[in-house]
Amino acid sequence: MNSKSIGADLAFAWPTAELAVMGASGAVEIVHRRDLAGSDNPEVLRKELIEEYEERYANPYIAAERGFIDDVIDPAETRRILSKSLDILRGKREELPKRKHGNVPL
Repeated sequence: MNSKSIGADLAFAWPTAELAVMGASGAVEIVHRRDLAGSDNPEVLRKELIEEYEERYANPYIAAERGFIDDVIDPAETRRILSKSLDILRGKREELPKRKHGNVPL
């Protein structure tokens, strides 16, 4: 529900995670609209395109390769990894920039 690009310190995903802006079926309907309309058997083509999209774009391994998440973890290891991650971040201190301007009297 968060990502490193918007400030998360750590990001993990399970192997079954779907990391995409929209679901595979919706994306296929939009991107391949003309191909589906011109197909003799659109249902079979739709199914093939959805499988290809999920394999190619909507899996956590590509996000891990690109650095969007830190690791793809086994669901059984979630508690241990989260506990270890919170221990690592326990002493984290972050200084925010000072304000440039005060409140304007209204």
